[in-house]
Amino acid sequence: MNYASNIRWLYAFSFLKMTLFPMAIITLYWKDHIGLSLAEILLLQGIFSLATLAMEYPSGYLSDRLGYRFSLNLASVLGLLGWGWYTVADSFGEVLLAEILLGISFAFVSGSDSALLYETLHQQGREESYARYDGRMVGWAQTGEAIGALFAGLFYAWYPLLPFLLQIGVWALALFVSRSLKEVPRVSHIQATSHLFEAWGTIRYVFIENRRLCLVIFLATVLGLSSFYPVWLIQPYMQQNNVPLTWFGPIWAGANAAVALFSMLSHRVHFVFGDRGMVILFLVLVLAGYLGLGLAGGLWSFLFYYLLTAMRGLQGPLLKSHIQKHSRSGNRASILSLKSFVFRLVFVCTGPLIGALADNAGLFATFQILGATLVLVLAPLVFIFWRLEKSFPAT
Repeated sequence: MNYASNIRWLYAFSFLKMTLFPMAIITLYWKDHIGLSLAEILLLQGIFSLATLAMEYPSGYLSDRLGYRFSLNLASVLGLLGWGWYTVADSFGEVLLAEILLGISFAFVSGSDSALLYETLHQQGREESYARYDGRMVGWAQTGEAIGALFAGLFYAWYPLLPFLLQIGVWALALFVSRSLKEVPRVSHIQATSHLFEAWGTIRYVFIENRRLCLVIFLATVLGLSSFYPVWLIQPYMQQNNVPLTWFGPIWAGANAAVALFSMLSHRVHFVFGDRGMVILFLVLVLAGYLGLGLAGGLWSFLFYYLLTAMRGLQGPLLKSHIQKHSRSGNRASILSLKSFVFRLVFVCTGPLIGALADNAGLFATFQILGATLVLVLAPLVFIFWRLEKSFPAT
């Protein structure tokens, strides 16, 4: 059977899963229409992450056992339910239910699309090209989010629920695309007497037996959080700096276009800088982005956020390529889900605290404190990566 069509369908699914019409205005919607504070908004996202967290590893395990196509189909159905519920939600509790449905949907996507891409390339003997294809897949995803955001401010100003209604149509298309994918036959390398024993074997392999894989997962987690915290703070930050509402969509589109561009350029930049140069570049971009947001102020200060979105685009394909190369067929989605599990766990523990800090100390002080903390955490991880770099295969 020819599985080459999977790559095109995965590009289409990535485009649709991130064509999020509400994202460019959702913080304003929560704040101005539902009446949530920044602390409640970050708490809401913490609970979203908790729902994702609870299903993250189980969804990856089920995906490895029942099929990546099955997981993506289920994710599409849950996405339809979640965005559909948003159209009737008018309180914290009802928004929370929608977010839980979307969190579980996200968990079933997480790892399954990347694992199916790798297995498709492996079937064709092209797995060494994974970073390039993953960069393109991320590029399509961010292009989708950029297009979804472009007119979000206008849609929101015309009718606040319109972005959510459009989102239902997007996930209906995503379900059609996921049903068009082909499952790739895989061989499990894990010998186990029970599902629990098998799951524990994967966890042990990631966090105890393979220190290089463990390091990359923690490095990817901190870098991911560096670009994720501002997602929920940048809209009120722009509002505070008197950025016109009609700019919000294009600004959000520009941020996602930056992620798309730098994801597609990631393997080329890596060719120039290598592993060591790339991780130093990530550290510099995080420092510069947070310093600018915390100290600059003014109408155009949001541009420093683009440094963080550029870092997000560059680091994703590189670090996922390292994770894929240290994973094994049969538990690939499980390992990618463990990476997301760690990310969500840290966000659950820290997100509400950052929201409370923003409410009480202000957004400028929050960005300053966050930047200093993230650099202090990243520096030793980068140093250890440097020390182990010779042990990593070339990407």
